[in-house]
Amino acid sequence: MLHPSEARGISGASSGLMSRVLIALGIALLLAGLFWPWLSRLPLFRLPGDIVIHRPGFSFYFPITSALLISLLLSLILWLLRK
Repeated sequence: MLHPSEARGISGASSGLMSRVLIALGIALLLAGLFWPWLSRLPLFRLPGDIVIHRPGFSFYFPITSALLISLLLSLILWLLRK
């Protein structure tokens, strides 16, 4: 008889990876919550290139520059961790 994880095709290695990713995300969220008073002072999400449209009864915000900057920083960190 197969274990339920084997029946679904999930190996022990991939479930171990998933648990490590979830733990890392939880720690990152915890740290972001603890450092939020200092993080909120950063000009992130108010950078030139972030699109903001305010109309009566409507607001649209698209942080394209901030998203590119965060993506670049995360890519650099992950690249450095792989070395």
